[in-house]
Amino acid sequence: MDLEFGRGMRSPQRDSWKTTMVLAYQSLGVVYGDLSISPLYVFKSTFAEDIQHSDTNEEIFGVLSFVFWTLTLIPLIKYVSIVLRAHDNGEGGTFALYSLICRHANVSLLPNRQIADEELSTYKLERNPETVDKTRVKVWLEKHKNLHTALLIMVLIGTCMVIGDGVLTPAISVFSAVSGLEFSLSKDHHEYAVIPITCVILAFLFALQHFGTHRVGFIFAPIVLAWLLCMSALGLYNIIHWNPHVYQALNPYYMFKFLKKTRKYGWMSLGGILLCMTGSEAMFADLGHFSYSAIQVNC
Repeated sequence: MDLEFGRGMRSPQRDSWKTTMVLAYQSLGVVYGDLSISPLYVFKSTFAEDIQHSDTNEEIFGVLSFVFWTLTLIPLIKYVSIVLRAHDNGEGGTFALYSLICRHANVSLLPNRQIADEELSTYKLERNPETVDKTRVKVWLEKHKNLHTALLIMVLIGTCMVIGDGVLTPAISVFSAVSGLEFSLSKDHHEYAVIPITCVILAFLFALQHFGTHRVGFIFAPIVLAWLLCMSALGLYNIIHWNPHVYQALNPYYMFKFLKKTRKYGWMSLGGILLCMTGSEAMFADLGHFSYSAIQVNC
């Protein structure tokens, strides 16, 4: 009897662990696809014609130090450790934050806190916001009506920027990848082949969207995983074979030396370094498809 019960029943904790691992695997193909490719564009866009390399490689170490600490501070510490915790019952994104703020403070321009909303499981509050001690920020936001409008405008602008990033990033990424055919095609063939091939690939990728996040994540997760493993192996080989001292770039002092040596042109090139963290916003925007634990596992 006990043996049959033990075989038939499964531990909820074990199911939760399995679910988290499956979601973590799927998030590789959805969340980390863009973020894992972004650092490739950094060196090409950062080293403009105005910045010259020296024999000491201090410029390369400086940019690499910028990339390492940018990825550490923004995606790892800011998003994974802080931003992902500010979710609205598991939902992430700009409007999720706005909904959470409006639920705890009277700053919404649209009617909320309706009687019908209380029947929603995601709307239930632990404590009534009217009985909670009001902070200075909450009182300040509720007092000035102009701030309500400004807050909504900021939410709309942030949402538009995420949508724009979602449209432009795939096009730029696929176009950059297909442009690599110039090394194997003639100039005439390359001119007429890149754009049609890019359009076909993008149409195919967007046609897959109707299958849903579950299937798309399973399709692209092994591709991204193979990509990361290959890049890690190639990077480790090149570090050992060509420059074992590249670990010195982990020292933040090289960032200061880079800016001191390149001066104005170094400051202007910092815009290219921002490319290394594009895709970080997907961690929070796609939080509703996965979970905080699943995204954190891959970090």
